[in-house]
Amino acid sequence: MGGEMATMPPPARRNRRPGRIARGHARRLGRDHSGTAPAFGRSRVLLLNATFEPLTALSLRRAVVLVVCGKAEVVHGDPSGLLLHSATVTVPVPSVIRLNNYVRVPYRGMVPLTRAGLMHRDRYRCAYCGAKAETIDHVVPRSRGGQHTWENCVACCTRCNHRKADRLLSEIGWTLRMRPQAPRGPYWRLLAQVNDADPEWRLYLGDAVA
Repeated sequence: MGGEMATMPPPARRNRRPGRIARGHARRLGRDHSGTAPAFGRSRVLLLNATFEPLTALSLRRAVVLVVCGKAEVVHGDPSGLLLHSATVTVPVPSVIRLNNYVRVPYRGMVPLTRAGLMHRDRYRCAYCGAKAETIDHVVPRSRGGQHTWENCVACCTRCNHRKADRLLSEIGWTLRMRPQAPRGPYWRLLAQVNDADPEWRLYLGDAVA
């Protein structure tokens, strides 16, 4: 001892996992070059497989984490050219990202019926008059035994919805502009979850986002 105070080594720093570091970057990537703070939950980002096959739509925060982690790359940035900055990282606000490694996607059957998917199928147009659709309508009303299916649901404007009420089309002399069918194709399951598909997605999802 000799009267000298023993010095303790500094505590070892715990190694932080890359994913946790990336999430920390995502929290700090809060301002674009204009100085405004973008809302991470305000937009969706299309995720492509390594083969450019559309997989799903992610939140902006989750997409930035994948890019910062090195698991994905930005294919298309936001048309406005916004950049997200932290102390050490700058990432373009993405619209479409692609995984660096291929992932196998299990087979999925019938597309779930959602309001977003129905609006995409009917191009946001009323099935009766062609005006801008704001709601959905059961062709055969539920009160008359109609089912909640792709074949019995259509996009509808508020005016037609109120005029039709719980009547059958034959009772009021109306006809459908097109026959409602269940959509087919790998991208429809994705569109059933997204209300506002970015036009940049059209290259990968086809005309359904038009």
